[in-house]
Amino acid sequence: MGYAISIGVFVLCLVWITFFNGDQHYLILSFICLAASMLPFYWHFETRESEAREIVFLAVLATVAALGRVAMAAVPDVKPTSFVIVMTGLTLGPEAGFIVGSTSAVVSNLFLGQGPWTPWQMFAWGAMGISAGLIRNFKIAHNRYFLAILGLVYGFLFGWIMDLWYVMVYVQPLNIKTFIAAYLASFYFDLAHGVTTAILLYLFYQSWYRIITRFKYKYGLAGVQDEINQQSF
Repeated sequence: MGYAISIGVFVLCLVWITFFNGDQHYLILSFICLAASMLPFYWHFETRESEAREIVFLAVLATVAALGRVAMAAVPDVKPTSFVIVMTGLTLGPEAGFIVGSTSAVVSNLFLGQGPWTPWQMFAWGAMGISAGLIRNFKIAHNRYFLAILGLVYGFLFGWIMDLWYVMVYVQPLNIKTFIAAYLASFYFDLAHGVTTAILLYLFYQSWYRIITRFKYKYGLAGVQDEINQQSF
């Protein structure tokens, strides 16, 4: 419920930026989107016991994702950001995945440059974290070969969302030919993003999953204590 509200806020911000000259207020809208991305956490904060260490752990993951992007800024789309976001969703759930995904975008752009693209990146990475969290209970979602394919797909989906913003704002005249041309122009960058995410998920999924899961159960993060209590009955 919480992240459904967040997605709604994101969509409204994206529509405003695209059609109502909202690029003049992109910074304000970016922080509105950031606040919206925190709604899932606050929603659960009110319905279950949450502690400061959970906030800190999510902040650490978002920082790792953001710094991974900043550190590799010289190499277009070869970044571990999506890997960290997907791992967060797979281990901690959709709310945590959405928070880390959207937060890492706005934090990394503090170093790389804010702009009307920031809410779109927050939405794309947030959606990536949600979708990874929603499939975490399926056995196939923890198969390295499946994750490698998923990582490749995520790279292209992220790029296509960003291309949609680009063509709606900058491509004139907008028709099927210019639309396809804009998407084809980003193929290399989307491929690099997808391949990087696929390789990282294939090589480091198991080690990251063990580490995050250990913290999850040791400190009772992401509602794990509620799961334990339910299993005990």
